[in-house]
Amino acid sequence: MEHSSFDNLNKVLPLASPELINHFMFSNEKGEHLNQVYKVLFETAAESLVVTDEKGAIVLVNARTNEMFGYSERELIGQTLEILLPDKYRKDHVKHRTAYNHAPKQRSMGIGMDLWARRKDNTEFPVEVSLNYFQTGGKTFVMGLVTDITDRYKAEQQIRKMNEELEKLVEERTKELEESRRLYQIVARNFPDGTINVFNKELKYVFAEGSELFKYGITSEKLVGTDYITRLPAEVRHEVGEKLKAVFEGTNTTFEIQVRNNIYLINAVALQDIHGKIDQILMVEQNITKKKKAEEDMKRALEKEKQLNELKSRFVSMASHEFRTPLSTILSSSSLVEKYLAKGDKDPDTLNENTSRHLKRIKSSVGNLTSILNDFLSLDKLEQGKIELKPTHFQIDKFAEELIEEIQATLKRGQKIIYRHIGKTSVYLDKQMLKNILYNLISNASKYSPEDSHIEFTTDFDKTGLNITVQDHGMGIPENDQVHLFERFFRAKNVINIQGTGLGLNIVKRYADLLDGKLSFTSKEGEGTVFCLSIAESNMTESELFL
Repeated sequence: MEHSSFDNLNKVLPLASPELINHFMFSNEKGEHLNQVYKVLFETAAESLVVTDEKGAIVLVNARTNEMFGYSERELIGQTLEILLPDKYRKDHVKHRTAYNHAPKQRSMGIGMDLWARRKDNTEFPVEVSLNYFQTGGKTFVMGLVTDITDRYKAEQQIRKMNEELEKLVEERTKELEESRRLYQIVARNFPDGTINVFNKELKYVFAEGSELFKYGITSEKLVGTDYITRLPAEVRHEVGEKLKAVFEGTNTTFEIQVRNNIYLINAVALQDIHGKIDQILMVEQNITKKKKAEEDMKRALEKEKQLNELKSRFVSMASHEFRTPLSTILSSSSLVEKYLAKGDKDPDTLNENTSRHLKRIKSSVGNLTSILNDFLSLDKLEQGKIELKPTHFQIDKFAEELIEEIQATLKRGQKIIYRHIGKTSVYLDKQMLKNILYNLISNASKYSPEDSHIEFTTDFDKTGLNITVQDHGMGIPENDQVHLFERFFRAKNVINIQGTGLGLNIVKRYADLLDGKLSFTSKEGEGTVFCLSIAESNMTESELFL
């Protein structure tokens, strides 16, 4: 603009300083019209307009400036710009203003910055400032456009606060999720005797944790992305694969598989995505080998308890019968002996014969009772595992002859034991246990054979070991009863009327097992029975028996 003069300049720019008015003078007819336009624009502007000179003195402000900062007309004219700033910014602002005057340029201030202005009443408020400069009359002026952004600032603060709260909430939620994930991982990782797995539709691992993994030194990281089915033995892959694929059709499943002597319980359920489609399955795999074993042990214990109860019942029934007969015999025979002695029969031979006969019956009955009690005691020791092997060196042939001599008195009238030995004679065995076995077998041969019959007793010690046979020609064992022969209290149907407990052969079998011997028999009803006890030579050495 060129210097000029016009009469209405004070009306157009009522707040301007006289110095600035001199610079804004229009010389043509259009000047008056332009002044009116400028005044309208200047005074109706919604933002604060401030013009300063090179020294920072305010030379021109609009009405919005006075309104915004709380000053009256012309009160700001001549004041330095720093009057509009908070005290803490004034010192530094003088430096910034001086630097700007040396290299003025158009620029905005406050965008992305934290600028504050001060009202006359010392209250502060946030602003944005746009700067521009112009020259006239050889002087440089700076014009600032000041915008009160209090409402925006409050909104921004509210948004910032909300963002901070949201970030805090997200952080807390993330922490909770991380804690939940960590807790879930710990729970899954320590899932007892099994694993928790998630598979995709290709049955590849998406997740895997559980104590069973660490048991075999496998980490979950190594499994993710690998195929589950290929880890299974070939014989169960198809079956397991088909059952798991059926879960993707919505059929949850539970089944058991056996892998390397371990039994696993599998529970698989479908997992749906946000659209309700099944894209994964959860499979819980638990090693139930110990549980199965415990169940089997319990079943055996219950069965044993059942057998024991049955055993007690059978024992009471057997004992009441087996004890009653010899006790009755003892009572009646002792009464008759007493009667004979009291009568004082004149014929000594008759007296002796009658007395001898009844005393023999008493002795036999006592022997039967003793045998029964011995069977009970032996069975009790076997059940409690109290019998220990005590092997010694002895001559088998001499041992057999002594046994025959001892058992001879119990044979029926006219019965004979025919004994022979073949091979070596020196053995290393538990002598008493072998005696119990053979005494029982020979006694049975006598009991179930008729009078005047022979019992063949043979010991044969060759390179295979010791083989002992006891053969009778008695009533034999019915074919249907032979499978039960070594069971406790079992008695064949053809010997029901012959005294016995049904424990003898059960005890014999258990003694034979303790000697690592093999007990077998052959029998035909009406023709007789042959029992054979075989003990390998390797089971009759000191080193073997003392292991």
